[in-house]
Amino acid sequence: MTGIEIKQYLIENNDELLFADGFEDAIMGTVTGACRTPVVCYDLQKCIDILVKRDGMDEEEAEEYISFNVTGAYVGELTPLFVYDLRNQEAD
Repeated sequence: MTGIEIKQYLIENNDELLFADGFEDAIMGTVTGACRTPVVCYDLQKCIDILVKRDGMDEEEAEEYISFNVTGAYVGELTPLFVYDLRNQEAD
């Protein structure tokens, strides 16, 4: 599924979910846990990559932007979560 298809599927199954605008290609699915409402989950590195490619930011600018404007923005219990996936990172 593409990010747009995943978003559409999630909306069809739960129209209360919140999304980070412009980061559809980074949607992984949803995440849930005990006593927690499912929320949309994004691949953090893919969000950074989107800002680098789409907006011409360098990596450091993109990380700062994401931290301040996206991952740092709490909009209630349905605020999306962002995963830093270490499986795709090379060991130092």
